[in-house]
Amino acid sequence: MKIPTKKLKNGFELPDLGLGTWKIGGGREVDTSRDSGSIEAVKKAIAMGYIHIDTAEVYGAGHCEELIGQAIKDFPRENLIITSKVARVNLAYDDVLRAAEKSLQKLDIDYIDLYYIHAPNPEISLKETIRAMDRLVSDKLVKNIAVSNFTVDLLKEAQAYSDNKIVANQIEYSLLTRNKGSHGLPYADNVDMESKTLPYCQENDILVVAERPLERGILLEKNELMGKMVKKYNKSYAQIAINWLISQKNVVTIPKSDNIEHLEENLGGVGWKMEEEDIELLRQKYNN
Repeated sequence: MKIPTKKLKNGFELPDLGLGTWKIGGGREVDTSRDSGSIEAVKKAIAMGYIHIDTAEVYGAGHCEELIGQAIKDFPRENLIITSKVARVNLAYDDVLRAAEKSLQKLDIDYIDLYYIHAPNPEISLKETIRAMDRLVSDKLVKNIAVSNFTVDLLKEAQAYSDNKIVANQIEYSLLTRNKGSHGLPYADNVDMESKTLPYCQENDILVVAERPLERGILLEKNELMGKMVKKYNKSYAQIAINWLISQKNVVTIPKSDNIEHLEENLGGVGWKMEEEDIELLRQKYNN
Protein backbone atom coordinates (compact mmCIF):
# COMPACT_ATOMS: atom_id res chain seq x y z
CA MET A 1 0.00 0.00 0.00
CA LYS A 2 1.22 3.50 -0.82
CA ILE A 3 0.47 5.68 2.18
CA PRO A 4 -0.63 9.25 1.34
CA THR A 5 1.82 11.99 2.33
CA LYS A 6 1.75 15.57 3.55
CA LYS A 7 4.17 17.85 1.73
CA LEU A 8 5.72 21.16 2.71
CA LYS A 9 6.43 24.06 0.35
CA ASN A 10 10.14 23.20 0.25
CA GLY A 11 9.31 19.71 -1.03
CA PHE A 12 9.85 17.78 2.20
CA GLU A 13 7.11 15.26 2.88
CA LEU A 14 6.19 12.54 5.33
CA PRO A 15 3.60 9.78 5.00
CA ASP A 16 0.42 10.20 7.02
CA LEU A 17 1.37 7.01 8.85
CA GLY A 18 4.86 6.00 9.96
CA LEU A 19 6.32 3.36 12.24
CA GLY A 20 7.20 4.26 15.82
CA THR A 21 9.85 1.99 17.35
CA TRP A 22 9.99 2.85 21.08
CA LYS A 23 10.60 -0.34 23.12
CA ILE A 24 12.00 -2.21 20.09
CA GLY A 25 15.38 -3.40 21.31
CA GLY A 26 14.59 -2.30 24.85
CA GLY A 27 13.33 0.75 26.70
CA ARG A 28 16.16 2.78 28.20
CA GLU A 29 18.38 -0.30 28.35
CA VAL A 30 19.35 -2.96 25.81
CA ASP A 31 17.03 -5.94 25.51
CA THR A 32 18.06 -8.57 22.96
CA SER A 33 15.39 -11.14 23.87
CA ARG A 34 13.14 -10.32 20.90
CA ASP A 35 15.68 -9.27 18.28
CA SER A 36 14.74 -11.68 15.50
CA GLY A 37 11.04 -10.98 15.86
CA SER A 38 11.59 -7.23 15.93
CA ILE A 39 13.71 -7.29 12.78
CA GLU A 40 11.10 -9.39 10.99
CA ALA A 41 8.29 -7.07 12.13
CA VAL A 42 10.09 -3.98 10.75
CA LYS A 43 10.73 -5.81 7.47
CA LYS A 44 7.06 -6.74 7.17
CA ALA A 45 6.00 -3.21 8.04
CA ILE A 46 8.16 -1.80 5.23
CA ALA A 47 6.75 -4.38 2.83
CA MET A 48 3.24 -3.23 3.81
CA GLY A 49 4.09 0.38 2.95
CA TYR A 50 5.56 1.85 6.12
CA ILE A 51 8.50 3.76 4.65
CA HIS A 52 8.86 6.30 7.50
CA ILE A 53 10.75 4.59 10.34
CA ASP A 54 11.13 6.69 13.51
CA THR A 55 13.76 5.90 16.14
CA ALA A 56 16.13 7.63 18.58
CA GLU A 57 19.56 7.10 20.08
CA VAL A 58 18.04 6.46 23.53
CA TYR A 59 15.69 3.69 22.37
CA GLY A 60 17.12 0.49 23.75
CA ALA A 61 20.30 2.45 24.50
CA GLY A 62 21.02 2.44 20.77
CA HIS A 63 20.05 -1.18 20.13
CA CYS A 64 16.84 -0.11 18.40
CA GLU A 65 18.89 1.68 15.75
CA GLU A 66 20.98 -1.47 15.27
CA LEU A 67 17.88 -3.59 14.71
CA ILE A 68 16.44 -1.11 12.24
CA GLY A 69 19.76 -1.07 10.43
CA GLN A 70 19.54 -4.82 9.99
CA ALA A 71 15.87 -4.71 8.94
CA ILE A 72 16.28 -2.11 6.18
CA LYS A 73 19.19 -3.78 4.37
CA ASP A 74 16.90 -5.62 1.96
CA PHE A 75 15.12 -2.45 0.79
CA PRO A 76 16.28 0.38 -1.52
CA ARG A 77 17.63 3.11 0.75
CA GLU A 78 16.19 5.89 -1.41
CA ASN A 79 12.67 4.54 -0.83
CA LEU A 80 12.88 4.90 2.94
CA ILE A 81 12.62 7.84 5.33
CA ILE A 82 14.80 7.06 8.34
CA THR A 83 14.57 9.43 11.29
CA SER A 84 16.46 9.50 14.56
CA LYS A 85 16.88 11.85 17.52
CA VAL A 86 19.78 13.22 19.50
CA ALA A 87 19.23 12.89 23.26
CA ARG A 88 18.80 15.98 25.43
CA VAL A 89 22.03 15.19 27.28
CA ASN A 90 23.97 15.33 24.00
CA LEU A 91 22.99 18.78 22.78
CA ALA A 92 26.40 20.48 23.10
CA TYR A 93 27.93 21.15 19.68
CA ASP A 94 30.51 18.33 19.62
CA ASP A 95 28.15 15.93 21.35
CA VAL A 96 25.52 16.40 18.63
CA LEU A 97 28.06 15.59 15.93
CA ARG A 98 29.25 12.48 17.80
CA ALA A 99 25.69 11.31 18.47
CA ALA A 100 24.78 11.60 14.79
CA GLU A 101 27.87 9.64 13.75
CA LYS A 102 27.00 6.88 16.23
CA SER A 103 23.42 6.73 14.97
CA LEU A 104 24.64 6.49 11.38
CA GLN A 105 26.95 3.63 12.34
CA LYS A 106 24.26 1.74 14.23
CA LEU A 107 21.74 2.23 11.44
CA ASP A 108 24.47 1.37 8.92
CA ILE A 109 23.44 4.15 6.55
CA ASP A 110 25.23 7.12 4.94
CA TYR A 111 22.66 9.76 5.86
CA ILE A 112 19.64 10.32 8.10
CA ASP A 113 16.59 11.72 6.35
CA LEU A 114 15.26 13.58 9.38
CA TYR A 115 17.22 14.29 12.56
CA TYR A 116 15.48 15.60 15.67
CA ILE A 117 16.48 17.34 18.84
CA HIS A 118 14.69 14.83 21.07
CA ALA A 119 13.81 17.36 23.76
CA PRO A 120 14.97 20.80 24.89
CA ASN A 121 17.65 21.17 27.54
CA PRO A 122 17.76 24.59 29.22
CA GLU A 123 21.25 23.84 30.54
CA ILE A 124 22.74 23.69 27.02
CA SER A 125 22.74 26.55 24.51
CA LEU A 126 20.09 25.94 21.88
CA LYS A 127 22.09 28.14 19.52
CA GLU A 128 25.04 25.73 19.75
CA THR A 129 22.75 22.75 19.23
CA ILE A 130 21.28 24.27 16.09
CA ARG A 131 24.75 25.18 14.83
CA ALA A 132 25.67 21.52 15.06
CA MET A 133 22.45 20.47 13.32
CA ASP A 134 23.23 22.88 10.49
CA ARG A 135 26.74 21.42 10.27
CA LEU A 136 25.28 17.93 9.84
CA VAL A 137 23.20 19.19 6.93
CA SER A 138 26.15 20.93 5.29
CA ASP A 139 28.21 17.76 5.70
CA LYS A 140 25.37 15.81 4.02
CA LEU A 141 25.03 13.44 6.98
CA VAL A 142 21.49 14.70 7.62
CA LYS A 143 19.00 15.81 4.99
CA ASN A 144 16.48 17.63 7.19
CA ILE A 145 16.34 18.83 10.79
CA ALA A 146 13.48 18.86 13.28
CA VAL A 147 12.62 19.24 16.95
CA SER A 148 10.57 17.25 19.44
CA ASN A 149 8.69 18.30 22.56
CA PHE A 150 9.22 21.97 21.68
CA THR A 151 6.79 24.69 22.67
CA VAL A 152 6.09 27.53 20.24
CA ASP A 153 8.56 29.84 21.97
CA LEU A 154 11.34 27.25 21.79
CA LEU A 155 10.49 26.47 18.18
CA LYS A 156 10.69 30.15 17.28
CA GLU A 157 14.06 30.40 18.99
CA ALA A 158 15.38 27.38 17.11
CA GLN A 159 14.13 28.81 13.81
CA ALA A 160 15.92 32.09 14.50
CA TYR A 161 19.24 30.28 14.89
CA SER A 162 18.94 27.83 12.02
CA ASP A 163 20.23 28.22 8.47
CA ASN A 164 17.97 25.32 7.49
CA LYS A 165 14.22 24.95 7.66
CA ILE A 166 12.95 23.09 10.71
CA VAL A 167 10.50 20.81 8.98
CA ALA A 168 8.79 19.04 11.88
CA ASN A 169 7.95 19.11 15.58
CA GLN A 170 7.20 15.71 17.12
CA ILE A 171 4.84 16.13 20.04
CA GLU A 172 2.50 14.15 22.23
CA TYR A 173 -0.89 14.63 20.56
CA SER A 174 -3.96 12.45 20.17
CA LEU A 175 -7.72 12.54 20.55
CA LEU A 176 -7.23 12.04 24.27
CA THR A 177 -4.14 14.21 24.80
CA ARG A 178 -4.57 17.61 23.29
CA ASN A 179 -3.40 20.49 25.49
CA LYS A 180 -1.85 18.67 28.41
CA GLY A 181 0.66 15.89 28.03
CA SER A 182 0.47 12.68 29.99
CA HIS A 183 4.00 11.28 30.06
CA GLY A 184 5.32 13.86 32.52
CA LEU A 185 8.56 14.86 30.84
CA PRO A 186 10.59 16.97 33.27
CA TYR A 187 12.23 18.96 30.49
CA ALA A 188 9.28 20.09 28.39
CA ASP A 189 5.98 21.73 29.27
CA ASN A 190 3.89 19.44 27.04
CA VAL A 191 1.01 21.88 27.19
CA ASP A 192 -0.96 23.91 24.64
CA MET A 193 -0.26 21.42 21.85
CA GLU A 194 -3.60 21.94 20.13
CA SER A 195 -4.26 25.55 21.11
CA LYS A 196 -0.80 26.94 20.29
CA THR A 197 1.75 24.49 18.86
CA LEU A 198 -0.44 22.94 16.18
CA PRO A 199 -1.79 26.26 14.82
CA TYR A 200 1.72 27.72 14.73
CA CYS A 201 3.05 24.76 12.79
CA GLN A 202 0.12 24.84 10.38
CA GLU A 203 0.60 28.56 9.75
CA ASN A 204 4.37 28.23 9.33
CA ASP A 205 4.56 25.18 7.07
CA ILE A 206 5.88 22.75 9.69
CA LEU A 207 4.72 19.18 10.06
CA VAL A 208 3.40 17.94 13.39
CA VAL A 209 4.41 14.32 14.01
CA ALA A 210 1.91 13.04 16.56
CA GLU A 211 3.28 10.42 18.94
CA ARG A 212 1.13 8.06 21.03
CA PRO A 213 -1.90 8.37 18.71
CA LEU A 214 -3.74 5.58 20.52
CA GLU A 215 -2.61 6.61 24.02
CA ARG A 216 -1.21 3.16 24.73
CA GLY A 217 -4.55 1.51 24.04
CA ILE A 218 -6.77 3.82 26.07
CA LEU A 219 -8.46 5.05 22.88
CA LEU A 220 -9.34 1.45 22.01
CA GLU A 221 -11.71 1.24 24.97
CA LYS A 222 -15.34 1.18 23.89
CA ASN A 223 -17.60 4.19 24.32
CA GLU A 224 -20.84 5.30 22.73
CA LEU A 225 -19.58 8.04 20.40
CA MET A 226 -16.58 6.13 19.10
CA GLY A 227 -18.86 3.13 18.65
CA LYS A 228 -21.10 5.22 16.41
CA MET A 229 -18.12 6.29 14.32
CA VAL A 230 -16.89 2.72 14.06
CA LYS A 231 -20.29 1.66 12.74
CA LYS A 232 -20.76 4.67 10.43
CA TYR A 233 -17.39 4.34 8.70
CA ASN A 234 -17.02 0.57 9.09
CA LYS A 235 -13.66 1.07 10.76
CA SER A 236 -12.04 0.01 14.03
CA TYR A 237 -11.44 2.18 17.08
CA ALA A 238 -7.75 2.45 16.20
CA GLN A 239 -8.54 3.47 12.63
CA ILE A 240 -10.94 6.19 13.79
CA ALA A 241 -8.38 7.60 16.24
CA ILE A 242 -5.65 7.63 13.58
CA ASN A 243 -7.89 9.18 10.95
CA TRP A 244 -8.98 11.94 13.33
CA LEU A 245 -5.33 12.96 13.62
CA ILE A 246 -4.32 12.83 9.97
CA SER A 247 -7.52 14.54 8.81
CA GLN A 248 -5.96 17.72 10.18
CA LYS A 249 -3.65 19.96 8.18
CA ASN A 250 0.07 19.16 8.54
CA VAL A 251 -0.48 16.29 10.99
CA VAL A 252 1.04 12.83 10.52
CA THR A 253 1.43 10.10 13.10
CA ILE A 254 3.74 7.25 14.13
CA PRO A 255 1.97 4.55 16.16
CA LYS A 256 4.38 2.04 17.66
CA SER A 257 3.74 -1.63 16.97
CA ASP A 258 5.64 -4.77 16.14
CA ASN A 259 2.41 -6.77 15.95
CA ILE A 260 1.63 -7.63 12.34
CA GLU A 261 -2.14 -7.58 12.82
CA HIS A 262 -1.95 -4.15 14.45
CA LEU A 263 0.30 -2.85 11.68
CA GLU A 264 -2.25 -3.98 9.10
CA GLU A 265 -5.13 -2.53 11.09
CA ASN A 266 -3.44 0.86 11.45
CA LEU A 267 -3.11 1.11 7.68
CA GLY A 268 -6.90 1.19 7.55
CA GLY A 269 -6.78 4.57 9.26
CA VAL A 270 -5.36 6.33 6.18
CA GLY A 271 -6.58 7.03 2.67
CA TRP A 272 -9.99 8.39 3.69
CA LYS A 273 -11.39 11.21 5.82
CA MET A 274 -14.17 11.55 8.33
CA GLU A 275 -16.78 14.23 7.84
CA GLU A 276 -15.93 17.54 9.49
CA GLU A 277 -18.90 17.35 11.84
CA ASP A 278 -17.69 13.99 13.13
CA ILE A 279 -14.14 15.29 13.57
CA GLU A 280 -15.58 18.12 15.69
CA LEU A 281 -17.83 15.78 17.69
CA LEU A 282 -14.81 13.70 18.65
CA ARG A 283 -12.82 16.83 19.43
CA GLN A 284 -15.50 17.94 21.90
CA LYS A 285 -15.94 14.48 23.42
CA TYR A 286 -12.28 14.06 24.31
CA ASN A 287 -11.36 17.69 24.98
CA ASN A 288 -8.77 18.01 27.76
